[in-house]
Amino acid sequence: MPWRCELTGKTRQIGHRVSHSNRKTKRRFLPNLLNVTLMSEALGRSVRLRISANALKTVDHRGGLDAFLVKAKDAELSPRVRDLKREVLKKRAAAAA
Repeated sequence: MPWRCELTGKTRQIGHRVSHSNRKTKRRFLPNLLNVTLMSEALGRSVRLRISANALKTVDHRGGLDAFLVKAKDAELSPRVRDLKREVLKKRAAAAA
């Protein structure tokens, strides 16, 4: 399982661990990933996702999973979440018509 947020695309970063003598060795900065279950109002079902804590705060701030997906760019989303976004947009269009 890759260290990648399914909603924001946040992934691991590489940096240096710097000792007191200023020696530099490689290290990884891993995102704070959580396994969460979010509810989609448009689809009427819950979705299990592996997202970062920052993404969870953003979803809450924007007013839920559906609102987040409508605003999100497709390039940042994982293929599974892109399909979910397509379903949400289809349901919203059908409800509006």
